[in-house]
Amino acid sequence: MADHFQLRLVDSVMLAPTVRHLVFERVDGQPLAFQPGQFLQVHFHYDDGTATKRSYSVGSVGDGSSPTALTEVGRIEIAVSYVEGGAATKLLGELPHGGVIDASGPYGRFCLQETDTHPRYLLLATGTGVTPYRAMLPQIEKLLAAGDREVVLLYGARNETELLYGEEFEAFAQAHPGFHFHGCLSREARAVPRSSDRSGHVQHVLAELGPHADRDIAYLCGNPNMVDAAFAALQEFGLPVKQIRREKYISSR
Repeated sequence: MADHFQLRLVDSVMLAPTVRHLVFERVDGQPLAFQPGQFLQVHFHYDDGTATKRSYSVGSVGDGSSPTALTEVGRIEIAVSYVEGGAATKLLGELPHGGVIDASGPYGRFCLQETDTHPRYLLLATGTGVTPYRAMLPQIEKLLAAGDREVVLLYGARNETELLYGEEFEAFAQAHPGFHFHGCLSREARAVPRSSDRSGHVQHVLAELGPHADRDIAYLCGNPNMVDAAFAALQEFGLPVKQIRREKYISSR
């Protein structure tokens, strides 16, 4: 059952011109126990007093020491995309350090499954949809250490400034040969291109990997158009629905 609690902002940084990374701690001092891939809901009110809420994936990277599927963290990290005129943007974009918000969670089933036996994971993302994969890195490290597994992350952005946590994923790829990170840039190449870069949208780059039902489990997270297009493409390659997991990020005012 989801818990309700208050969060205090302890740190923040702009990841991109319109994306803020926020670091919270629970006001009650308790850690957050969650499965990487799950999300929190932030509760607040519109100016007219109407209650509303927004969902944000937990992006915190645990130490991987938990003996269960749960990760416990003291610092709760999320990434917030600014939406012009958005009520949540006003709340979280202007929240000062020390500011307190109401939240609940965790929720969701967009998580790596212990029952998965396929040798390759295809992780696709756009925008802040990459956040849950950041939280999964300790799990991915364990998967790779066990051998006979491969993980490919295709991350779509318009340009290099929008590749959130890109340097972290690049560093992880360099340290773990079974992990491959490709920044898929749809509008503008890097000033200094990298061999791992790809040109075009994520769903189009997908064909390069030759998805196959006997080999792949796919995770899709981010813009609904990308998720739908990639889902259709994976089905054309023969992946059954049970091997394609989806999480759509919809911008709300």
